[in-house]
Amino acid sequence: MHLSIVLLLAASVAFSQSNSKLHESAILVDTHNDVLSTVTMKGLNFENDLRGKSQSDLYRFKQGGVDVQVFSIFCDERFGKDTAFKYANIEIDSLYAMARRNPDKMSIVTNVRELELAVKQKKLAAMMGLEGGHMIEDDLSKLDSLYKRGVRYMTLTWNNSTSWATSAKDESQHKSPNPSIGLNDFGKQVIQRMNELGMLVDFSHVGEKTFWDAISITTKPVIASHSCVYALCPVFRNLKDDQIKAIGKNGGVIHLNFYSGFVDSSFLRKQTAFIFAHSHEVDSLTKLKWASYEIEEWLAKTYRADAEALRPPLSMLLDHLDYIVKLIGVNHVGLGSDFDGVDSTPQGLDGVQDFPKITDALRERGYSKKQIRKILGGNFIRVFKANSR
Repeated sequence: MHLSIVLLLAASVAFSQSNSKLHESAILVDTHNDVLSTVTMKGLNFENDLRGKSQSDLYRFKQGGVDVQVFSIFCDERFGKDTAFKYANIEIDSLYAMARRNPDKMSIVTNVRELELAVKQKKLAAMMGLEGGHMIEDDLSKLDSLYKRGVRYMTLTWNNSTSWATSAKDESQHKSPNPSIGLNDFGKQVIQRMNELGMLVDFSHVGEKTFWDAISITTKPVIASHSCVYALCPVFRNLKDDQIKAIGKNGGVIHLNFYSGFVDSSFLRKQTAFIFAHSHEVDSLTKLKWASYEIEEWLAKTYRADAEALRPPLSMLLDHLDYIVKLIGVNHVGLGSDFDGVDSTPQGLDGVQDFPKITDALRERGYSKKQIRKILGGNFIRVFKANSR
């Protein structure tokens, strides 16, 4: 073998080993995973091997080097008064039950000290984020109760607006049950109470008017737990440049969503054609009152080869990261995969086991080890500390 080839292979092996050590030593935080609501609440046990059935399970968190996972506490707009808060608590109960069954593998953490201890003990540090303000049912005492149970961020809205805050979906479609649009007086009380408690304000899913109302009154750094860049993929769920700059000025962090439809501007057009090709099945499931996201997940699993062809390259996700870094700096970006809450992700990111590929890609793009440690989790930990009482 030619000497230059030998040296090239040796350098490649050394680079790969260096990446593995970096990934293993960094604290990796994923701020959004829906495995509780889409897997656990449907009867599957994430302590089992769920490859082929889900994007997450307890073994694969370890395999992917995930140190801190914020589990989404979620129910959709079909839940409301007297049902949403109750369902949120059932999901919380399920996470506590899993932690009790696996005390050597995971630990529920509610502050930075507990987080660091769990990481030191090589346990998965399990946190909780409430995805949708409708689950507090217009009651600050319910917000307090969820905080006491361990919830450490709240996404102000999901796709559905509340009586006190409008969602990005509703604002973009010019419909909302909240006539004031944005935050009303009670919504402002919610932000103030979250700041007092030490609960992070999450701007993913919120409408632009809600965004600007909330960012103007929060006294603590905020997060977007699972959002991407509007300039690269203009969909209602992504953040525009002025919003990104405002989060940077606030000291907050934008955590990138891995959903193909928020990464690749051509994906939704291609997916629409894919769904139309199966319109008969879609109509049948719609009549059964399935939500649109549930139908999309079913189609993706049923027609895997067709769904696979729609996926963008991993490089497109990194383009979103580069864009934010160039706009507001490396201190304001992180990872919020939305695994088990999305039906399509970039090629190579099939589940939580694939996080090391992101570290490899960041090194290839020239990010330093210090910068990568910030992106993988350091930035979130900084904001978590800043919100703590």
